[in-house]
Amino acid sequence: MADISLDTQMGNFKFTNPILNAAGVRDADSTQLNTIINSWAGGVVTKSATMKPREGNPEPRMKGLPHGCINSMGLPNHGIDYYLDYAIKNEGKNNKQVILSIAGLSIDENIQLLKKIQDSDYQGLVEMNLSCPNIDGETQIAYDFDSVEAILNQAFEFFTKPLGIKLPPYLDFYQFDSIAKVLNKYPITYVNAINTIGNGLVVNPETEQTLIKPKGGFGGISGEYIKPTALANVRALRLRLNPEIKIIGTGGIHTGEDVFEHILCGADAVQIGTYFGFDDTPVFEKVTKELLAIMARKGYTSLDDFRGKLKVLD
Repeated sequence: MADISLDTQMGNFKFTNPILNAAGVRDADSTQLNTIINSWAGGVVTKSATMKPREGNPEPRMKGLPHGCINSMGLPNHGIDYYLDYAIKNEGKNNKQVILSIAGLSIDENIQLLKKIQDSDYQGLVEMNLSCPNIDGETQIAYDFDSVEAILNQAFEFFTKPLGIKLPPYLDFYQFDSIAKVLNKYPITYVNAINTIGNGLVVNPETEQTLIKPKGGFGGISGEYIKPTALANVRALRLRLNPEIKIIGTGGIHTGEDVFEHILCGADAVQIGTYFGFDDTPVFEKVTKELLAIMARKGYTSLDDFRGKLKVLD
């Protein structure tokens, strides 16, 4: 396995391991973020930051399920100043990248966040979350293609730093075509596909109640339940986006085989959310070793040997 490289590139940023954490899980403060940096993960993604600190939605707001989880967290976070300071101080630590995640509650707030980052000393990757399904009364920006274009038009009037976009799950070829048409107009570094499948509902038949409290029990579904949808989004976007736009695959990753499938469909890197929440940092070592074993068995020495080379039936 020593001759196998897991190197991957996003923009000007090199990762020696394509397996990262997903924003929102075990990354709320510097202690948790440092634990990720000191793990096998190829980098660290911060909690999605809003302009001001948020408490998030009322408890209970997350419940583990047999094959994943339902949550309606509501973006609890310490605010942009906290995570921006962390990102500046830790960029490149342990030869790893910090990805600063932001999630404005409106187009205007996202622009404010980007202006704050543009005016700062931070030079690393930024991931703008346009797909949070768990803010009561707020729509997901990325389902409105005109709004995506509007925010990117404003952003690239001033923003010169590397920008990634976190997307929701798209379920129709019209949506794949439409979002790709918009994104291909801009110098985006990467897209992250996908966020949770929004507004699922899980009930307890014994108590006849919902499992979580916010939004009448509606919440984002994650874990193994969403892997087929995540793979479809990675594949569909890779076939449509400019090759310069990289893809992070997120959804249902628990094994090295899951990572292999995401990369086979076209992902340049992956993020683990639900199973990082369940298994903590040992998941990164486990999954990395499993991926290396698969590559060794198949005779692959780099991710380029199989990235995006999914075969379809004749």
